[in-house]
Amino acid sequence: MEVVLDQEHAAQWTYRGEGAMNLVLAYSGSSPAYIGKVLRIQKVPRNESNSDKSLTALGLHERLVWKETEDIVSSPTRELAGHMFLEHVISPLLGSKYVDVGKRVKVSREFLELVEKNVLSQRPAWRVDASKVDTRCDSVLILSDHSIFPTGIQEGEPCLCVEIKPKCGFLPISEFIGEENRIKQSVSRYKMHQALKLHGKEISSFSEYDPLDLFSGVMDRIQKSIKDLFSSPQNNFRVFLDGSLIFGTLGGIADSTNSVIQEAFEDALKDVIVGDQGRRTDSFIQLIAETIYTSGVMERLIKLQKLDNLDIEGAIHAYYNIISEPCKVCRELGEEKVRDKYTTLHSISLDESLKIVKNFLIGTTAKDCSLMMSFKLKKEGDTESTYDSVYLKSTSQTFDYKACFIDLDLKPFENMQEYYEKDKKIVSCYTQMVKSEQEVEKN
Repeated sequence: MEVVLDQEHAAQWTYRGEGAMNLVLAYSGSSPAYIGKVLRIQKVPRNESNSDKSLTALGLHERLVWKETEDIVSSPTRELAGHMFLEHVISPLLGSKYVDVGKRVKVSREFLELVEKNVLSQRPAWRVDASKVDTRCDSVLILSDHSIFPTGIQEGEPCLCVEIKPKCGFLPISEFIGEENRIKQSVSRYKMHQALKLHGKEISSFSEYDPLDLFSGVMDRIQKSIKDLFSSPQNNFRVFLDGSLIFGTLGGIADSTNSVIQEAFEDALKDVIVGDQGRRTDSFIQLIAETIYTSGVMERLIKLQKLDNLDIEGAIHAYYNIISEPCKVCRELGEEKVRDKYTTLHSISLDESLKIVKNFLIGTTAKDCSLMMSFKLKKEGDTESTYDSVYLKSTSQTFDYKACFIDLDLKPFENMQEYYEKDKKIVSCYTQMVKSEQEVEKN
């Protein structure tokens, strides 16, 4: 495959946003081949500048985990393995209608270096400090721009798009959760994580959003979850109009929504949602909630999330079985607790251990992805649309919509210990916060 994107193309790709692992650029040029496309460019941590992790194939244990999918195991680089994971594991599970596998295109080092330079000023400072473009990659992933409708570009119709990062939508019921961590079975991971983020000054205030509402299948609770996301978007909620951001932040964390932001958003909706000033936002929230309620997309996602049925407190023991090392977790927990609860996990077969870790990693991918839903007004008398549609009762409008999950990354096998430590930190921080609040109430 010849180099497709070189330094002369760099100026045609503009900053769209980023996550922990990838930079996203949208096409702003005039080539028919790229109109309506975005690029996902891999990043590398600044403190691992000499690391060649992304350029090497999967390690021995990781190849064991994915041994049933030859295309993943035989991939020459981690980034290609991630693409195969998307195509052969995630797409069949979620449904190809909801997953854009994309394709890889060759790029030159000069293209990547110039792109990084061009977007530097638009990236959040903390993202710049944490990571940079991995200029050693020789290909990038090109995908459809899911913030727009392909037909909308051609016909000049406005397109509204919402991006939601739902997070984990269920409470774990694993028997391997320790007595001291039972809080995990009554409070969502997202709510607990808020305490750690606040403690670390990553956020300035708690969000009322609870993923359990979004995944509930109950209309009132779904609508509440969208309202809560709108009130405190953080990095979990963004809205685009014709591909341009009109609410939330690109790659950063948005604070609580004030009256100025709300008024600007209300005004931006006027070309898409009918209604008096002050009422369009409510109709927008109803539109999102109605689409989630009727589309069944959350039911698809939660099935993947629930593949993690033992929680990290169970899966970590299977991880130590696979790497054939004495279990550090058991050593920390003490002999009595291990004998009572975890001995059975260390006596299972290698294949059983591989299945547990594999399902945990797929579940973790599903807990960390984003959902993009794009809307355009359905034309009167249009009976040939290939898209699903939703009726917005408050405005008597019908919208065509499409839904797609993005950021479905292959999670590294070697991160298992890190996941375990972070879980401990989240629970501990939340527990301490609750205790402090209770002491204040007593006094």
